[in-house]
Amino acid sequence: MRLLSFLAVLTLISGGLHAAPPNIVFVLSDDHSYPFLGCYGRTDMKTPHFDKLAAEGMKFHRMFTGAPQCVPSRATFLTGRSAVACRITRFSSPLPRDEITYPEILKKEAGYFVGVLGRSYHLDGSARGPGTTARVFEENNLQTFKERFDYVDASGQGNIPETMKAFFDQRPADQPYYLWVNFSDPHHPWDTGENPPDPASIKVPGSLPDLPGVREDLSRHMGEIEHMDGDFKRVLEIIKDRAGLENTLIVFTGDNGMAFPSGKGNLHDPGLNVPLIVWWPGVVKPGMESRVLISGEDMAPTFLEAAGLPVPDRISGKSFLPLLRGQAFEPRTHIFAERGPHGSATFDENVRASGVDYSRAVRSDRYKLIYNVTPSHTYAPVDSAGGPGWKDIVKAHEEKQLASEFETLWFTSPRAIYELYDLEADPNELRNLAGQPDMKDTEQQLKEALQEKMILDFDYLPLPLALPPKKKAGGQKQGSKNDPSREAQFIQKDTDNDGVLSWEEFSKGRSRADAEGWFKARDQDGNDSLSREEFVTGNVPNPPKKP
Repeated sequence: MRLLSFLAVLTLISGGLHAAPPNIVFVLSDDHSYPFLGCYGRTDMKTPHFDKLAAEGMKFHRMFTGAPQCVPSRATFLTGRSAVACRITRFSSPLPRDEITYPEILKKEAGYFVGVLGRSYHLDGSARGPGTTARVFEENNLQTFKERFDYVDASGQGNIPETMKAFFDQRPADQPYYLWVNFSDPHHPWDTGENPPDPASIKVPGSLPDLPGVREDLSRHMGEIEHMDGDFKRVLEIIKDRAGLENTLIVFTGDNGMAFPSGKGNLHDPGLNVPLIVWWPGVVKPGMESRVLISGEDMAPTFLEAAGLPVPDRISGKSFLPLLRGQAFEPRTHIFAERGPHGSATFDENVRASGVDYSRAVRSDRYKLIYNVTPSHTYAPVDSAGGPGWKDIVKAHEEKQLASEFETLWFTSPRAIYELYDLEADPNELRNLAGQPDMKDTEQQLKEALQEKMILDFDYLPLPLALPPKKKAGGQKQGSKNDPSREAQFIQKDTDNDGVLSWEEFSKGRSRADAEGWFKARDQDGNDSLSREEFVTGNVPNPPKKP
């Protein structure tokens, strides 16, 4: 009996080592923030098919994309490297030919038949541009995806049933397959929802003001996610019909956050934190969930290891395959993200941050640091600036009815160079703690982590840490007219050295209308003067309520 048991164990081990690699289906929604699915507690939404996937698989609460924009985020997914490292921070860039994607590795080293379909995958460069762009693309053969994949189609979400059937028609029956399915929902404009939630019954997230236009936008956005849930059901039905669901790894996530203020195009959590559900029968136990930090860089190494392949050294992501298998796992300590130009925007004197913004972020379990290199660019949300939500926000700002935390976040000019948030005490990232004496060590640690990432990725932006300034003789204050920091500005304006700015000190050199608006927005305690905290960070601890 002992010999038979031993042989049985050897047989099981041998069978596990030589098990067929799984088929892999990667499903991506477009502009979809956590927690906007029913399975994440949004009881005001109807997403039964995503909810079922989560109940039968594993859901993640802290999945963060490598950028709050479609193109760089997708590049991070496919290469396992940051968008900076793979040279695709400019939205309209094609993925460089020498950047190898994990589907190519699956194809070459494990014999997978690989395809991409649905909404544009965005990584062959923007189709919109002057004639010079098209000529350069053509002469230099920069569009590479038809060479990287066996099947490529970008005709849209509405054609997914037909294109999936075409993919399976072409796939050899004896080959494992990888299929990347791209939805356009819930990308702005939000017009596919047939019966969206009642705006009056919606739970408005704390990162947004509760205004009628915001509720209207949320309703239409959520309606698109519900529409996508129905299309996701059809994707599963086609897979089951054409290839079966046995030995199939299905991963659903979002490419970046929703197109709302502090969402898409922003390094705050609503721009980076997206749903992630993994379903893999026989491997992932039903009903599992995790709150460990997961980065978009981690998708590539996870898929490669799931297929039994080694992870190339150039990949900086961390495989979370052990988590899926219920094994011991050493989690990340930080995730990183970047922001660059968006869409087809170019640079001129009127550019807003929605079009061109250069910033970097590092996030730990509890804290986040955002480093803004172009703080003078006026804030505007990506895609939705013309919608009722932002219009209501601007109106409230103009009528001085907007809550002070939102005034500071979206209407301060220039914006803070550093933003530091305690995500445990302030999950909506409304109180900037950068520069606070009691946060000095935390801020330094995050800057050091970001500095390391930027160096290793050969980032082209100035590094966040520099040599400490030399002390001036005679006890003179630091800061000069050429110092761009808000701390230096405060020192320069505080001409009577009393540690606060009077109206006269603050308004000097500004138009009266401009000065009045900003003075009122920053004077959170209503005492007709600005403390250092109010001016530098836009916050004061527990400000009294204004009458």
